[in-house]
Amino acid sequence: MRMKRIAYILLFSLLLVSCGTRSGYFKMEGRFLHMNQGELYVYSPDGGIDGLDTIKIEAGRFSYEKPCSKPSTLIIKFPNFSTQPIFAEPGEAVEVKADASHLKEMEVEGTKENELMTKFRKQIASVSPPEELKYALQFINDHPESVVSVYLLNRYLVQTESPDYKQATKLLSLLIKEQPGNANLKCLQRQLTELGSLSVGSMMPKFSAKDVNGKMVNNASFQGKSVIIINTWAAWSYESLDIQRALNDAVKAGKIGALGICVDANPKEVRQTLERDGIEFFNVCDGKLLNTPLLKIFGLNTIPDNIVIRNGKVVERNITANTIRQRYGTD
Repeated sequence: MRMKRIAYILLFSLLLVSCGTRSGYFKMEGRFLHMNQGELYVYSPDGGIDGLDTIKIEAGRFSYEKPCSKPSTLIIKFPNFSTQPIFAEPGEAVEVKADASHLKEMEVEGTKENELMTKFRKQIASVSPPEELKYALQFINDHPESVVSVYLLNRYLVQTESPDYKQATKLLSLLIKEQPGNANLKCLQRQLTELGSLSVGSMMPKFSAKDVNGKMVNNASFQGKSVIIINTWAAWSYESLDIQRALNDAVKAGKIGALGICVDANPKEVRQTLERDGIEFFNVCDGKLLNTPLLKIFGLNTIPDNIVIRNGKVVERNITANTIRQRYGTD
């Protein structure tokens, strides 16, 4: 009788595990059409995971589990360099279904937030960029209580080549009212305040710093360069590293001047990363992470982020690696 009771307990425990994931963890499983083997990269802009993780795809399937003590946003980077968000919650599991040739229609089932994002993906799958923005704004107004709205606000109004800080600030107030305990919103609010101090049309500020090799770099270092791009990056952000490589090609071709600001903690490791990638332009890393004074001077707060300065004035923000390659002839 005692052995039978133990057997029932074990069976019940196995059923609990099979129905979800472990307490304090978040699990993601999925399958892809037209992608039999490969690698995906995943990182978290809000600290859900440290650094960059790799997800292996075998026979079109993958499984990924991570410790999760609070809700966070994970960003999946695909081999074609596109990205999609997954919203992680403690003790939850989701299933991902996607066609590698139509990633905009990726489906994620298992939690309310991910299902809301799936619905949004389907809405914008075949619309023009202006319509996509329209749908994003409508979603934010309809779902101010959702963390998906936080992602969409940042994606479409802040971290874009044509940011709209006025609209972002207005909608942010609505989100903070509905999500008073969301620390990421307070952080975004601080970022918007600082970003507004160096908006498009502002003059390039004066600065002075030592690069990772101990060489002084300042405004005079870019004398004669009509176009200068200031870029933030970190070793864990694949997207920011890709921008660094695109900038390096453009600098070597004599098309632009560039300054990299790395928010990693160890300048020695940063030098090794730059040497590995053959990056030759100025890069600063003072080990102060996101508290480095240069970020505030240039109104930069996230990874990746950048400003484009032409003839002494800020003309654009947050351009992509592909834009750099196409515009400055490095493809």
